[in-house]
Amino acid sequence: MKLATTLLLICVGGLLTLGLVMLYSAGMTSAGGRYPLMPAAWAGLGLVAAVVAASVDYRHLKKVAWIGLAVAVGLLVLVLILGENVNGARRWLRIPGLSGFTFQPSELAKLALVIALAYYGERYQRRIPEVMGGLVLPGVMVGTVLVLMFLEPDWGTTVLLAAVSAIMLLVAGVRWLHLLPVGMAGLVGLGIMLFHNPTRWRRVTGWLDLEGSKETSAYQTWQSLLALGSGGWTGVGLGGGMQKYGYVPYHESDFIFPVIGEELGLVCTLSVVIAFVVILICGVYIAWHARDSFGMLLGTGLAFLIGLQAFINIAVVTNVLPNKGLPLPFISRGGSNLVVMLVCVGLLVSIARRAVKVEATEPALTDMEEPPALRIT
Repeated sequence: MKLATTLLLICVGGLLTLGLVMLYSAGMTSAGGRYPLMPAAWAGLGLVAAVVAASVDYRHLKKVAWIGLAVAVGLLVLVLILGENVNGARRWLRIPGLSGFTFQPSELAKLALVIALAYYGERYQRRIPEVMGGLVLPGVMVGTVLVLMFLEPDWGTTVLLAAVSAIMLLVAGVRWLHLLPVGMAGLVGLGIMLFHNPTRWRRVTGWLDLEGSKETSAYQTWQSLLALGSGGWTGVGLGGGMQKYGYVPYHESDFIFPVIGEELGLVCTLSVVIAFVVILICGVYIAWHARDSFGMLLGTGLAFLIGLQAFINIAVVTNVLPNKGLPLPFISRGGSNLVVMLVCVGLLVSIARRAVKVEATEPALTDMEEPPALRIT
């Protein structure tokens, strides 16, 4: 457990450091001198939040699981009404009294939903295999959050959270045959919505025909691939990249990975991929050695939340998946996401700390055994 926690923290620390360096390099083209300080401020806030999360017993989250989910849903409704409209989407709430600071409620909703599903999975573990009795409440929880995110619209986060929720429910005991019809219906519905949304449908056609759409809908992805290819093995040097000078849109947020590839080369980009794989493996290891089923489900959700988001981001910029904006954890610009991702790491450390303590002082629980105080009657 100590090795898993150490590797987790080393990888997160390395990615965070790389992110601050690359954001400074990518921000050379931004107007004004205040911007380079913003990522450091958000990183500092996130580290404080991570330390607090690691210090507190994660089991206390069960007391506020429903409240946290209700607050997150309320903020998702609020952002649809009062959120700032940026490029046709309402995803951000401006923080009163803090000029230039915005907050993205969907980031809080990710964490709140993972906690609520973990709590439900532990409390109603014996009912979960039932079709009606076990899937109605989590279906309402997940469905409400996903619909509100979809309306912003934030389709990338919707797909990400749907995948994480499905994984958590499967781990909790839901039979895959019960989830399959829901998943198929969701995919069909998503396909219909894509077909009737001209902007997003052009992204799909551009993904399928990259060469023919490189000057139109696939321009961003094409420039991303050029940046990755021009970096070679070792890159052109930190700060020496050219794609960030207006060639790769959103190079500070969703498309920062190509900037890394151009300036630091394939060696660095492969190291980033390996770091995320190690984070996912360590997170799953910590989850499956948790002292209770709540910790197991919570750790599983947190690990896959980080890992799948990183996979989707890297897959998009390398044209494995159609273009859909999701920040690269710990690296991309975006304070809300960075803070939430660091809190996820802090909670994983909290789970690991309690697991180590139990291994040393108490007999281990079997896979099917529950703590006596939480046994369902």
